[in-house]
Amino acid sequence: MTRNRSVWRATGVATALATAAAIASVAPAQAQSTAQLSAYVSDGWGGGTITSQPAGINCHQSAWDPYTSSQPQPQPTGTCTASFEVGTTVTFAATPDSGSYVNFAPSPNPVTVHTGYNYTAVVFCPDDGLCSAG
Repeated sequence: MTRNRSVWRATGVATALATAAAIASVAPAQAQSTAQLSAYVSDGWGGGTITSQPAGINCHQSAWDPYTSSQPQPQPTGTCTASFEVGTTVTFAATPDSGSYVNFAPSPNPVTVHTGYNYTAVVFCPDDGLCSAG
């Protein structure tokens, strides 16, 4: 019996050592290779689209007049957040809808994607002078 216990202990120790060696030899976690980038279309009440180069973001905000609507401003449609490779430089173009203009161009522009929080923002205003962003 003593010999069987010794064999089991030796086998258990050898297994534990082999497992520890296997865990130790696993390569460390790789750095994050992609990150999210978001485009925010602010509440200037005008309508328009912000797009990215390289492609990925194509985000549209419809025009809205808070004085004639009892409904809240509609949410943007399309792709407003996309994944890009870390280190990629992304540029943006803002195109107003008919009856609107770009009051505040995409900023920052361009964005070099890094791990963590990445964004750009744009404000579209209606041609009639009604705008919440001076």
